[in-house]
Amino acid sequence: MLSKSEQIEVLEVANALADAARDVTLRYFRSAQLKTDNKFAEGFDPVTQADREAELAIREILANRRPEDAILGEEFDDKPGTSGLTWVIDPIDGTRAFISGNPSWGVLIGLDDGNGPMMGIIDQPYIGERFIGAFGSAHMVARGETREITTSGNAVLANATLMTTFPEVGTEAERRGFEAVRDRVQLTRYGLDCYAYALLAMGQVDLVIEAGLNSYDVQGPQGVIEAAGGFFTNWQGGPAHMGGRILAAGNAEIHQQALAILSKVPADD
Repeated sequence: MLSKSEQIEVLEVANALADAARDVTLRYFRSAQLKTDNKFAEGFDPVTQADREAELAIREILANRRPEDAILGEEFDDKPGTSGLTWVIDPIDGTRAFISGNPSWGVLIGLDDGNGPMMGIIDQPYIGERFIGAFGSAHMVARGETREITTSGNAVLANATLMTTFPEVGTEAERRGFEAVRDRVQLTRYGLDCYAYALLAMGQVDLVIEAGLNSYDVQGPQGVIEAAGGFFTNWQGGPAHMGGRILAAGNAEIHQQALAILSKVPADD
């Protein structure tokens, strides 16, 4: 458990990281100079110089201000540490949106104490919204104002709004599991990447369901959602901070209703 002064310090560092990534990503977003590479020999998994430069900017700050901490990032090798804390970074979550000029992408920062994130940030540089969850409270900073955020109190699955990034979700079995929940909710929306988790933390939507995610995809959102009063687990109700199948929910009741469906999905298709 961090002391109050340590909590203040890591929050200051986390905001500095988000500021640095914001500066880099905005230079490239909707720019003719943006260059995209494909990580896959087959299929398409894009990465840009904005992804790489934003992560390097984050790593430089951590090297100067928190050299004892470990780093787990998407674009470069893991860095070991001695403090027991790991910064989990996705410099651009939603690179496909980024290269398409769609502002649903974001910068994700989590601070993991070994049991999951004690703090998380979802930052959307272009629209200027930052969502911060840490040490029992969550708030949004936007347009010069800071306000507390809380998740939805809707406890009825039939009245819920559900979000996911890709309609295919994952394997065939995972897609069927998602669709079983989709068919029971009031509204389903697709394609917002990490911003869907921000909307859940604000109480605008009730559920986010995804599969095939990595630790750097989830730790920032998990830190924000849990601090805002929500639930963030895998499809069996267990820890989700290492990625995989993700169920994020606004409250315990609707989490349990969705979990009753998703927990039936077999481990392999």
